[in-house]
Amino acid sequence: MTPVEQHIEGFRKLGQYLREIKAQTREYAPLFECIQKAQHHNGWFTQENCLKALRAWGEVLHAGALKEWTSQYNFGATAPKNIGLILAGNIPIVGFHDVLCVLLCGQNATIKLATTDPLLIPFLYQKLKEFSPLFKNRLHFTQDRLENFDAVIATGSNNAARYFEHYFAKVPHIIRKNRNGIAVLSGEESKEELAGLAQDIVQYFGLGCRSISKVYLPEGYDLNNIFGALYPHADLMDSAKYANNYDYNKAVYLMSEFDLLDNGFMLLREYDSFGSPVACLHYSFYKDIPSLEKKLLEKAEEIQCVSTHLALPQAVPLGKAQQPALWEYADGVDPISFLLEF
Repeated sequence: MTPVEQHIEGFRKLGQYLREIKAQTREYAPLFECIQKAQHHNGWFTQENCLKALRAWGEVLHAGALKEWTSQYNFGATAPKNIGLILAGNIPIVGFHDVLCVLLCGQNATIKLATTDPLLIPFLYQKLKEFSPLFKNRLHFTQDRLENFDAVIATGSNNAARYFEHYFAKVPHIIRKNRNGIAVLSGEESKEELAGLAQDIVQYFGLGCRSISKVYLPEGYDLNNIFGALYPHADLMDSAKYANNYDYNKAVYLMSEFDLLDNGFMLLREYDSFGSPVACLHYSFYKDIPSLEKKLLEKAEEIQCVSTHLALPQAVPLGKAQQPALWEYADGVDPISFLLEF
């Protein structure tokens, strides 16, 4: 097998391992111990959310998907370079795609893990080394400043991105900034599609860059449809961190005398901004799709995905916002091409 084929086989084995997660077995005891530590370290990383993220990766790491994805690239034999990775940590293992890309391209990486997610990706790397010896000595994890790198892929807030642009200006780089998921409804959605929208809103407590934080609605739309779809997720309030954010944001909004709709666990506010706080959802009304599409195109660099059944740019089906394929790249930037060509 070629090195790329060996890499694919290693990731295929990891995908199988993640798809078959079982709690009460000796094989998976170390994984659940790691998840428990991750939850103690970061209260947003509940066992449910960690398992959801791990199993989602299991669903995409199939041999067929990996081969289809990699077939469009020319993985020539080149001397390995060292890539600096600065990973996000807003939801569990959100930076794993960058790790996957680096390893598939035969590169090495020095990885600055997010302080909010320092445990899960190193665990997955240990499993990869068990599945293929080609992965050994390829990744180094650090909490210090990155040094000795040939290129950088960094993800952070808009403020952090300005620092990254300056600090890494002299090396090839990909710098990712804040983006948000939005939804566009036509008013003709089925109950199943509205249930999918609710899942897109609440999954991972709404902390993902693909989480839906803003909904565009046709004029006259009945907001009770959204509240009805959200109702099955009232158990979000069982999370102390989520409940504290709900209480805090509600108090701030009320003191600011903002007009709100409140169902006891989610606040709806008519507001133009894409980004919304935890336990909050912004919405706006539109007159017609062509004018809305023009507006969204003007703000495309602020949008990660559009959850909708309409034919719009960056569209994903309702309920699938947190299930990107391997080739659906964050910010629309192809890291494989970058890693092979710089």
